[in-house]
Amino acid sequence: MRRTLRTAGVVAGLIALALSVTTASWAHDPKSPEGQEELRRILADHEPAWRLADGVTVQAAAACSNGMAAQYPCKNIDLLSALPLSSIGGGNGNSMWGWTDTLTNKEYIIFGRTTGASFIDVTNPTAPVYLGNLPSHNGTSSSWRDIKVYANHAFIGADRISSHGMQVFDLTRLRNVTSPQTFTADARYTGFGNSHTLAVNEQTGYIFAVGTNTCSGGVHMVNVQNPKNPVNAGCVSSDGYVHENQCVVYQGPDTTYRGREICFNYNEDTLTIVDVTNKSAPVQLSRTGYTGARYTHQGWLTADHSRLTMNDELDSDSPGTRTFIWNVSDLNAPVHTGTYISPTNTATDHNHYIIDNLMYQASYRGGLRILDISGIASNQLTEVGYFDIYPSSNGTGFNGAWNTYPFFRSGTIAISGIEQGLVLVKYNPDSQPPGTEVYADTFETATGWTANPSGTDTATLGAWERGDPEATDSSGAKQLGTTVSGTNDLVTGRQAGTSAGAFDIDGGTTSIRSPAITLPSSGTLNLSMSWYLAHGSNASSADFFRVSIVHNGGTTTLFTQAAAATDRDAAWTTGTWNVSAYAGQSVRILIEAADASGASLVEAGVDDVKITRQ
Repeated sequence: MRRTLRTAGVVAGLIALALSVTTASWAHDPKSPEGQEELRRILADHEPAWRLADGVTVQAAAACSNGMAAQYPCKNIDLLSALPLSSIGGGNGNSMWGWTDTLTNKEYIIFGRTTGASFIDVTNPTAPVYLGNLPSHNGTSSSWRDIKVYANHAFIGADRISSHGMQVFDLTRLRNVTSPQTFTADARYTGFGNSHTLAVNEQTGYIFAVGTNTCSGGVHMVNVQNPKNPVNAGCVSSDGYVHENQCVVYQGPDTTYRGREICFNYNEDTLTIVDVTNKSAPVQLSRTGYTGARYTHQGWLTADHSRLTMNDELDSDSPGTRTFIWNVSDLNAPVHTGTYISPTNTATDHNHYIIDNLMYQASYRGGLRILDISGIASNQLTEVGYFDIYPSSNGTGFNGAWNTYPFFRSGTIAISGIEQGLVLVKYNPDSQPPGTEVYADTFETATGWTANPSGTDTATLGAWERGDPEATDSSGAKQLGTTVSGTNDLVTGRQAGTSAGAFDIDGGTTSIRSPAITLPSSGTLNLSMSWYLAHGSNASSADFFRVSIVHNGGTTTLFTQAAAATDRDAAWTTGTWNVSAYAGQSVRILIEAADASGASLVEAGVDDVKITRQ
């Protein structure tokens, strides 16, 4: 068990320095190890804040046209309005949540800021109305405030304030507000002091606070069925600090746990699943790590509870923002099945939520990204829209979109901007026609791919071939025995042999090339495929997986994944690359993999290759 509870540490000088050079808010307490790492990245990645004008004027509505809505880059998402921070209480923004008044059908946002929580009527999203502010308890400031809603009450926690507790505010009080005012809380829960985030299960009436000064930083459960009288219900402390979580009455395919209350906890480097039906005796069902873990941040279940998507806040955002895909059909043994790598976004990802087949992702400097997850069973995600509230950069860093709230029935989507304030938008999918398929190959039949097309391969074993792969394992999966679709894929030595290294790549490079593909002369052309690279800890950066395109002017590398001297398990990942520069040409796709360092255990696979035109 690892513990990263708040520890005594002298970081005041660094905090002061960070506050002097950046307006970006952090997602972790700077006294904790993860906060110190984030502070290092903030300082390394610092760019000046990009803010709306500091006046109080609401940004006017603008349709997304030719890739822009007013000053914001966009795709399929229209601007409804934007309220600068100066018009909703000041400070910096952080998290938020929404409330729909079932009596009046009005929609509201409760917006977290460094010094309090703002209440905003967004029923008319092109003319939102600021109703007032609930100050932070004792007037103290925090860059981390989290809010959830249950039974017409808002529950508000804050990190780095040891005496804050959880404020309770009766949202029906907003019905009669006619001018902005300063509110007081209706109640305050003091069973913990600070908290990093809150989750709510509206079916059961429990709040699940995490990252508190109790329960070893794990899950602190609070019964809020009587909202103004919260009651401590128990702890989940066995796996230490939890960053965020989602707790549901499980209705998924694992029949053993249907109807039970299950928490999916994001525990820094693992997905940890706990049965909390009995609050006095919670049971940990599984604790599962994954390849590429840097800081397990947050995730969300699909509607059928069979899969979930997860973000890792400190993983590499190059060559694109990563979304980790899990099969949670067996709660005792969840499986990381693949990783989606964005072809358009390299920003640090933050909170995301799933409604039906769409995932709404707040991606810091990348703004709001909307992904179609209808192909999640095959590890296929597709970006269908974005709205960039931080247009000066799309790189790694902590500016821009902290959270999004996509749950209003009206279709209004709220984005909380660290420097920008509240931005209201609407997804308009009709503004972009669907893509057309130019080329596709699932490798179920031979279609003309050629191994060692130039006759220069140096690998002595593990050459690329099309076939039904046999699984191998060496401290984790190295060759996958399952494909993305059908029976066959492209794989480096499909047989398993007597050991994991019996038919892996040995001695150098192996390559395989597609038949000629004639590209259309116009449109946006994207090449996509599912792929994996796996290796043992004896690998090095000289080993690699590479995708290139052979065109009239030569061969251009589109993507390279280098190995490293660490164990990397096989997991299907989706990659997409723009090939519009070769429109009108006859091209071929070249795929290479190498054990170039000698004696490394290296395997690779490819499936579902497509070229589409938008």
